[in-house]
Amino acid sequence: MMTATSMDTVARRRMAGDGEADLAATAEPGAEAGAETGGLMSGVQAAGALGLSRSEFARAVQLGIVRAGPPAPGGGVRFPRVELDRIRSAGDCPDTLRERVRTAAGAQASAAVMGIGPSRFTRLARCGRVTPVGYRINRYRAVVWLYLTAELRDFATREPGMLRGSAPPGDRELMEAKADLRPRKWRERHVGLLLKRATGPWERAAVLASVLPEEEVRAATPDPAERIVLAALAPPPPYGHPQVPAAAAVAARLLRAEPPDEIHWYRAGLDLALTGARGQSNSTGDRGPT
Repeated sequence: MMTATSMDTVARRRMAGDGEADLAATAEPGAEAGAETGGLMSGVQAAGALGLSRSEFARAVQLGIVRAGPPAPGGGVRFPRVELDRIRSAGDCPDTLRERVRTAAGAQASAAVMGIGPSRFTRLARCGRVTPVGYRINRYRAVVWLYLTAELRDFATREPGMLRGSAPPGDRELMEAKADLRPRKWRERHVGLLLKRATGPWERAAVLASVLPEEEVRAATPDPAERIVLAALAPPPPYGHPQVPAAAAVAARLLRAEPPDEIHWYRAGLDLALTGARGQSNSTGDRGPT
């Protein structure tokens, strides 16, 4: 059985790990009044200090540009003043920082950034040449992919031959197969960013488990107590994930690996992470993160 200490640790880490999904949320009590604790600032305060909107700040945190500090006693995400000073001293505020997190939504806007037509951009995106950084669900319940404008400009400069002429053979094969690599490429990026922020093997295992079908997670963790740990440490939905049930159901499909080879890749990573997590727990004589 999992000890009370382990479960308490899980709960505290889960509360501390609510990531960018909470950064643009309503300010916590006292935040608007400028409340600070020990040089730590709320997400709302930190965004204001950097001259960013809440959505821009959330994207900066997602991309690892701004690093969170230790959580507040209630579990809220906090940002050290020294971290904000570091960013300001690097000359990243606010215009250059805003440019680093600026996004284009959909094929029309993204194509305009690259100076090409929407149909060519869609082909490049579906073939995995450019990777989305986020998504939103429009009123028609269609996925609108978001791209970093800096990355679009970089691709246009780096690969001018891809902006004109016929598609290369590999892309033509993907087009004939009606492939769409956008969800997979987004998951790859999303998981990679989450793994960089994970603080231990159980957190890494939880990230990998979060993109796998339930039956794969059950097969990897026959011990129900381990599944409780993984569920408690699971990352929250990414910033921009819709709250309306109908739209959330569409977006939820983006969070799970689908092609067999993709599932196999994440399953192998989960097995490896669990081996490390179990080894850590055995060394402490406890189950779960300690």
